[in-house]
Amino acid sequence: MKQFDLAPVRHPAPASLDVVPVAEMSEATRAIRLTPDFDVETLGTALDHLDLIIVTFPIFRDGRGFTQARALREYFGFAGEIRAEGHLIADQAQFLRTCGVDSVSLADDSDTTPWLKALSLFPATYQSRLGLRA
Repeated sequence: MKQFDLAPVRHPAPASLDVVPVAEMSEATRAIRLTPDFDVETLGTALDHLDLIIVTFPIFRDGRGFTQARALREYFGFAGEIRAEGHLIADQAQFLRTCGVDSVSLADDSDTTPWLKALSLFPATYQSRLGLRA
């Protein structure tokens, strides 16, 4: 898998993190993968020691990952990297970035041209881009 950056200013996580399912998280965990049904509010103070949170999109029409990412950035102040993975399409690039997602995981043979084009279509948004700092 390759990472495609969505944000001009990222919150990059260290490259060699072991990602564990949120259900297996311990105090030493620095990277987790959320299921769409997970309530991010229950992470509480664990957010302070996490460097990476992966939100998953198991099917195209499941938008709960957008809600999780926005809540992590806006309501809980998560400062680490938020990465999206799963069934994603380039048309979602702006929405992902606006919700505070830093990067997406794409197949190694994926063409990033549609993603770049999607990010350039609308330079202004009505909502602020969460997680981006000027």
